[in-house]
Amino acid sequence: MDRDEILARLRERVVAFAASRISRDVAEDLAQEVLIVLHDKYPEVTRIEDLLPLSLQIMRFKMAGLRRKVQRRGESGQISVDEIQLPDSGSSPETHARREELLRTLTAAIEKLQPKCKELFRLKLLGKTFAEIQQELGAASINTVYTWDSRCRKNLLELIGGRWEAE
Repeated sequence: MDRDEILARLRERVVAFAASRISRDVAEDLAQEVLIVLHDKYPEVTRIEDLLPLSLQIMRFKMAGLRRKVQRRGESGQISVDEIQLPDSGSSPETHARREELLRTLTAAIEKLQPKCKELFRLKLLGKTFAEIQQELGAASINTVYTWDSRCRKNLLELIGGRWEAE
């Protein structure tokens, strides 16, 4: 029996041994690695009686190394991406409808406010500080702006029904 025929038979036995413990495709990959090790490191071993136990021992080492690598990488507990259910990050139709209703209510209520209150809210929405609003509206003191803000918010609250948040 020539060396190629011996290696072909040996490969079959090694794959069968490994496939009984791990998946077939991984077993075939490891068997290929075992044959490479035999070819590179043990060219003097030619008899099938010597090659079989040697190849099975090398396969055991390869499988143990594979298990350590899988454990180290955390691949043993992985879940397929197809099996993971991700929550919808978008708002629900109910939440969207509530926000739209609140926006319509606020817009309608702001339209009914005095021009000074409208301007005060516009400046606050632009991110202006109370000191900047004081300068823009020409108020005598910053406390005047605080008073205007309090009165405008109170008027807006009354116009939208007396509550800031929906039940």
